[in-house]
Amino acid sequence: MSSPIPPIPAAQLQELMDGLPDTVFFIKDRDGRYTHANQTLLRRLGRARREAVIGRTAAELFPARLGESYLAQDRRVLAGATISNQLELHLFANRASGWCLTHKMPLRQGHAIVGLIGISRDLQQPDGRHPGHARLRRVLDHMERRYGERVRMQTLAELAGLSLSQLERQFQRVFHLSPQQWLMRLRIEAATQLLRGGGSIAAIGQACGFSDQSAFSRQFKAAVGTTPRDYRSLVGGDWA
Repeated sequence: MSSPIPPIPAAQLQELMDGLPDTVFFIKDRDGRYTHANQTLLRRLGRARREAVIGRTAAELFPARLGESYLAQDRRVLAGATISNQLELHLFANRASGWCLTHKMPLRQGHAIVGLIGISRDLQQPDGRHPGHARLRRVLDHMERRYGERVRMQTLAELAGLSLSQLERQFQRVFHLSPQQWLMRLRIEAATQLLRGGGSIAAIGQACGFSDQSAFSRQFKAAVGTTPRDYRSLVGGDWA
């Protein structure tokens, strides 16, 4: 019988994750301070050395309003919540942005939560070689034209000639997101563009398919990490 494999030391796990340019990796302590961060996270924060990140919280490293939001998310995980497959548009201090799927979970010693561990993986490009890609083109076209309206999943399934469950499976395989997540991505991307110009927050939310300003603010913050109003200030140059 083979011997059990001992737990992987955190520093060794960090070294392994340094080799993944499309994945941010981090471990944080009970106060939300980074104890480990891979090279991808350092690059996106514009930091040359790991020492510039270790021992600091998200609130100290990211633009002010975003950092506070990320820290609040950390507190939820440190209280016992697990975040899985959360679609997020990340903004970094070098003004780069990109869509990620984020996973965070508590780190435990016995029954005590002593920190958290997480990854944010860049959203992959659609698999154009998948046989279902052409069938789903009509679904994409419909969402891109109608994201500002009420979009029914049943209508999308009918356009593809699939059942709802078949649509979900094929869409996930080809685009690495559910149809609902893809629709939300379209709406948020449209909103981020409109927020760089004029117009009221309520009007922008309505134009992008959100039922009311409260829903717009809530779902925008879940995806971007800040409210539409604060995002407008951020893209206007108010960085930490």
